[in-house]
Order: sequence, then structure tokens, then C-alpha cells
Amino acid sequence: MNRTALQKLLKDRRAQISPESRNLPRPTGRGRRAPGLTQEQVDQLLGYPTRTYQRLESGNYPNPPVDLLRDVAHLYGMSEQEWISLCRYARGEDPPGPLHDTAGDAVPGAWADAVAAVNYPAYVTDASWNLLTCNQAFHALFDSGRAPRNTMRWMLLDGRDQLTNWETAWAPLVMPQLQAALAQRPDDKVLRQIENEVLADPLARPLYEAGGASIHPDGDERPIRHATEGPGWVTMCVAQPLTAPGSRFMMLLFRPGARHPSPNPGMLHAD
Repeated sequence: MNRTALQKLLKDRRAQISPESRNLPRPTGRGRRAPGLTQEQVDQLLGYPTRTYQRLESGNYPNPPVDLLRDVAHLYGMSEQEWISLCRYARGEDPPGPLHDTAGDAVPGAWADAVAAVNYPAYVTDASWNLLTCNQAFHALFDSGRAPRNTMRWMLLDGRDQLTNWETAWAPLVMPQLQAALAQRPDDKVLRQIENEVLADPLARPLYEAGGASIHPDGDERPIRHATEGPGWVTMCVAQPLTAPGSRFMMLLFRPGARHPSPNPGMLHAD
């Protein structure tokens, strides 16, 4: 727990909400000069016993439940970044999931310019793997000359002709990504529809049901057939736009021909 940071975050956000905006009276007692809601009013609005919030804001609530933190974050209208900070300050860990159902649906427009400036195939998808933006090098990767609207569906269903050794080199690694995403976003209609299509496919279903533990492709090398450059390998570099949990930025380092050792194997460490 970071008590000082927690106190500042909660006190500042509480001060931004006037009691009148929540149909509550503004206390006028002696010495009451602080703006915003009182700590007692926060308990009242959230339906918690008296002094519950006071314990949280003062840093005297060891390992507070996530449900309490989520209720406070919603009341204060926190952003996803503030939600992450709240959980880190109060519990010493990242939240189990995003604060808002719409998290990961959109990224700042500057990402379009950033992706366009990359020489390698690059793109950004939302939390449902819908393509938000990509560069021309990514379009050129596909037989149709156009990138798919959803990269998860393409990897699991539509792109098998281009994904070399799909059953062994791609599917066992991508299927767990879909399962993990649905565990975190069970109401995602796009991902649920992809799952239904996978389960209806006789080749994909047993691989999906087999499960797996690999859910992050960052640094992976996989075989692929480039539409114009022929067979080769891609190394995946993955990052996440911080304002959109669940979205992802992907850069594919394509090398034609037979697999050969990466020029930068292993992990990078500061000296």
C-alpha cells in the first residue's frame, strides 16, 4: 500500500464532487471548509457502514476488497488509468479487469500516425481484436491486399492458408488468447461470436477445447506466407496503449525464407 498516494488520489477526486450534484446537503458545521463530499456522504451514497470510506482514504484499510474500490472509482468517475493507480496504491496490484465495459474500444487518434510511420507491418486493434488502424505494409501481408476486419477471427478461421503449420504453430498459441479475453470480458459479443464459430468448426474445436497457457505473443516467432514475399517468419512485438486496456499495438518483423536466429535473442536489460 502507498498510503500517501492513496490519500491524495481519493481526497482530490472526492473534492471534485459537490454534495448538491448528488442531491445531498452541503454541511455547514463549524470548521467545515473542505470542498466536495464528506467521507460520511461517500459511505451514504455507496451504501457502506459509517467510517468504511474513512478507513480507505486514510490508508487504514489493509487489502480493501476490489468491489469497494470499484464502487468508489465509479462514484468518482475515474479513468482507466486512475482505476489502475487506485488498485496499486490500495492493494499493491493491478486491477483484475477494466473499470468500464467500453475500456479498450478506442485509442487516441495519434496512434494512426504512429502506425503509419512504422516500416514493418503494424496495426492497432481494440479489445475485441477489431482492426482500428494499420499501415500499408500490413495490408500487403494478405492475399486480398487488405487487412482483415478482425485479426482474431483471421488467425483462427480465415487465415489458415497463409499461417504456416497452423495446427501446431498458430492455433495452440492463439486459442488461449481468445479464452483469456473471454474470461475477462464474458459479455463481449464479438469475441463470443468468434468462439461460437470456432466451436462449430471441426478442425478448430478440438484445439480450442484443449486449451493452453500461452496468452501473450510478445517476442514469439511464427511461420507465415507473405502474399508478395513468400514464405517466411514473423517476430511479434506487442504493446498496449495505456488509455485503452485490452487494446494492442502489434509490429510484425517479417523475414523471408527459412527460419534463422533472431539478431537480438533473449531479453533486454539495463546496464
